[in-house]
Amino acid sequence: MSLNLQLQYVETFGFKFLHNSLSVNAFTFPFHLHTLCFLPFPSLPRTHTHPRFRPRTTVFSAVTAEQPPAPPVRMVAVAGHGAASPLKSASWEEVMLHTVTACCFKICWIARSFCLQLERIQIIDRNLSYFGVMFLIIRVAKRLKWVDEGYELLVFTDECIVSGGEMSTRLQKELRDADILMIIAVTNKESVEWINNNGKTIENVICLESSSDLKNRLGGYDVPSGVRGRIFGSFFGTSQSGKAKESYEVVQTVSEAWDRHNSDDIRFCLLVIINAYIRPVPVLNNLRAKGFSTLNCMLRNCGRQVLNCLLDPNCRKALECLNRCSPVDQVCNYRCIASYESANLEAFSLCVLQKNNCLELEAEVPEKPYVPPMMKFRGQNLSYEVAEDLFVGWLGSLQWSWRVVAGQNPAYDQFPCQYQLFYRGKAKGSFWYEPVFQVKTLEGEMVWRRRKYRVRRGKVPGTFYFSVLDNGVVSKEFWTIVDVAENLSWGLFHYHGAARVAGQSYTGAVLVSPDGAFPTDRERTQVVAALDKCEIKEWELYNVDNCSCIDPPLGIPEGSSLHTVVQIEDPKQMSV
Repeated sequence: MSLNLQLQYVETFGFKFLHNSLSVNAFTFPFHLHTLCFLPFPSLPRTHTHPRFRPRTTVFSAVTAEQPPAPPVRMVAVAGHGAASPLKSASWEEVMLHTVTACCFKICWIARSFCLQLERIQIIDRNLSYFGVMFLIIRVAKRLKWVDEGYELLVFTDECIVSGGEMSTRLQKELRDADILMIIAVTNKESVEWINNNGKTIENVICLESSSDLKNRLGGYDVPSGVRGRIFGSFFGTSQSGKAKESYEVVQTVSEAWDRHNSDDIRFCLLVIINAYIRPVPVLNNLRAKGFSTLNCMLRNCGRQVLNCLLDPNCRKALECLNRCSPVDQVCNYRCIASYESANLEAFSLCVLQKNNCLELEAEVPEKPYVPPMMKFRGQNLSYEVAEDLFVGWLGSLQWSWRVVAGQNPAYDQFPCQYQLFYRGKAKGSFWYEPVFQVKTLEGEMVWRRRKYRVRRGKVPGTFYFSVLDNGVVSKEFWTIVDVAENLSWGLFHYHGAARVAGQSYTGAVLVSPDGAFPTDRERTQVVAALDKCEIKEWELYNVDNCSCIDPPLGIPEGSSLHTVVQIEDPKQMSV
């Protein structure tokens, strides 16, 4: 590569590689449309150490050395009572309870004693008076515990502040030990004054969509209130101090994630603050590029691919576009890839990421949440053959297996006209999945895209392993058939996945039907029950635009086969 081209490359991308960098949302990377976020992004500040987390002296023996476990990260969220969120008008209380939790406990009065129910029980107050208390829900941060068992979060509403009493005392007690306080949609004057008075000692306080009289704080430093819809506005005036700059980067990252208003990004906001001010979050630290070593690896091993990409207008536009995207805006990143897909871009990412792992990233397929597959179909135990037939779905009667109605992953489900094609291949035992979908490019053009996944059976009928080479990067996924209606009027499929060399892991689910329309009201109870198995709420789903799906590039390879067991009726005769 010529010196000019090398300098041009460094000028275009160099500064991105000189920093430790946070990549796209590490928890919800879309399973069959994953963005190639191989370019590092502006770094988060280096991790600060909270006094409670400073290293302790460890005694080493000749045989073994043990490091004491880190103390838990304690977080408290206070939501405005009854305040509506942008998530299909669900209350912020409900959003926070679900976003960070999935366990609750009910306290029932039976013979003047409490009956504690549900699988995981954390008693908030053993001395709660049973008089007037017949039903209480306090949720524990289970979704955060999917990341680290040491994360503890309690959710309150400001109703307990206004009403006073023992719950107000309990909140006051929890705030004394809190590492992070998150305040959402609190505007009541009495609540604002109470929080300001009782939250003075908390080093990290973020106020979201709340009164401007509430004080934001990061790392023990006050931050001015926000403007223009952001969490915080201009930060520390014209201050150029190192801590101000570092905190500003956290503010920007958290602000942009929060503005997307989805449950995974709300959790991401908390993880960013934990990583920056309390202790390292491994799933974020593993997404950091390695500075000059990354650039050296690219130039040493992939010089020809880098040169070809720079000389290809579409490939170069794709990389420049990715650099302009927010580090946690998956939709922006994927639109860059979809807008400028090319053979040179695929060769670039195949060499830089897949073959040489120049960013030295790692990601594993998540194990949580555990989602059980359906056990029976039409009264019979689910077999591998029947499960595959359920994936094949309507293909044969229609030109596709299923159409996606809605999904939980915010990146994937922004795209319209999603068709699923499942079929058996020519080779014995082979099974394939090909999603077909539309993308609106940055030039405003609607284009069709298609991918091809190899599918293998899992250990249990109804579970499968998927793998795909998408724009040069391999993604591996674990799919579960959660439920399918007996007449195939709808289905729900859950997935976990990871693009290892891109440092991305993700989860989600898709609701499907033969025509892309929502199941009927009569089927809603069963659909909600299936979503509950995935720990997903209805308001988390993103609706797919299936209105203008003209000439999709469908069809399957000649010699493929479809159903072996399940009989599919004429869709025109289908009744619910």
